[in-house]
Amino acid sequence: MTSMDLDAKICYCFHVSRRKLVNFVRQTGPKVPSQLSQCGGAGTGCGWCIPFLKQIFQQTTSGGAAPDLEALTPEEYARRRAAYVRAGKGTPPPGATPLPQDSNHPGDVP
Repeated sequence: MTSMDLDAKICYCFHVSRRKLVNFVRQTGPKVPSQLSQCGGAGTGCGWCIPFLKQIFQQTTSGGAAPDLEALTPEEYARRRAAYVRAGKGTPPPGATPLPQDSNHPGDVP
């Protein structure tokens, strides 16, 4: 398993990749992390990716690392997002990537 590479999806609600977000920051020079929402609506769905958008903003503007994104595999990232949504912390919009199958939630769409 590998860590979150540039083609990994960060915003599952609006299908925005890490590469797209990094390029958006480099090209537009947002002043605050919340402006990343202008990149395909990232962070405006269930809210799960907001901490990661902040990391991408910091990493791209300061040259530092995005520690959580470097440590998580895409599978773990998806699993944690599913747990976040199932816990009622956010509601993905229509068209969002479905939650992965979970033995505790067999009716979910894989």
